[in-house]
Amino acid sequence: MQLIAGNSNRPLAEAVSAYLNVPLTQASIKRFSDMEVFAEILENVRGEDVFVLQSTSYPANDNLMELLITIDALRRGSARRITAVIPYFGYARQDRKTGGRTPISAKLVANLITSAGADRVLTMELHAGQIQGFFDIPVDNLIMGPVFEPEINKKGKAEDMVMVSPDVGGVVRARALAKRLGCGLAIIDKRREKAGVSEVMNVIGNVDGKICFLVDDIVDSGGTLCNAAIALKGKGAKEVHAYAVHGVLSGGAVARVSSSELESLVITDSIAATEAVRVSDSIEQISLAPLLGEAIKRISEEKSISELFK
Repeated sequence: MQLIAGNSNRPLAEAVSAYLNVPLTQASIKRFSDMEVFAEILENVRGEDVFVLQSTSYPANDNLMELLITIDALRRGSARRITAVIPYFGYARQDRKTGGRTPISAKLVANLITSAGADRVLTMELHAGQIQGFFDIPVDNLIMGPVFEPEINKKGKAEDMVMVSPDVGGVVRARALAKRLGCGLAIIDKRREKAGVSEVMNVIGNVDGKICFLVDDIVDSGGTLCNAAIALKGKGAKEVHAYAVHGVLSGGAVARVSSSELESLVITDSIAATEAVRVSDSIEQISLAPLLGEAIKRISEEKSISELFK
């Protein structure tokens, strides 16, 4: 196999490379003076099984173009198979029409990746499972369980813990983790008045005296998790911790989390950490490299991915 890293999250790509003991293939991905993206693969890839590691995080459009152009360069270089490894799949929150004359941008991005020449996609905890169906190529969507389960187990016993979904849409995700850990489940009934603003309405489930774990795929502004923590503490929760795979953490999110009722926020390195995240005492980042590396190895060897989650 060969691994190629884009510019969006070089540290994660290097960690995956170290895990697999496979050096990153030399490539030049740069900008012209007018900010056009240019990619050149500096090693032979003819007949190779190539994995391109690139999150489409901020700046989402630039990183997406890097991914597309790199895939096109590999296709024209006669790579045997091209797998787009996208730890954070940008535009995933635009997975349905929210009103008249609005786009389904996740479907558009799926079409772009397919048309560029990708043969397969490997990603992590998609915002909505149906996005897999937007692609006409195989998609492996890794789940959070193997990453967060060891960390959560350190916090207490199963009978003292409750997995909490911050909204109705995340119930499947929270239920799956609760099943793995053998603990209880609760749901936050939330009404969102407009994008980026959430209002917690009610807590469904018993959290009195429990250690609560809010689990979500994305934390952006942090408002949902912070409001949910207030509601849980109001219902008698002993502690409230938050676990989110993708730490977008835009604007003043880091400061908001630091001053909230949350004891801690744990995210992964699917998105490269900003300086604010690195110096925060309230936010911990754990690596996806072992999980991604093992998944890449299994794809290359034509082995089962689902075995990773049993």
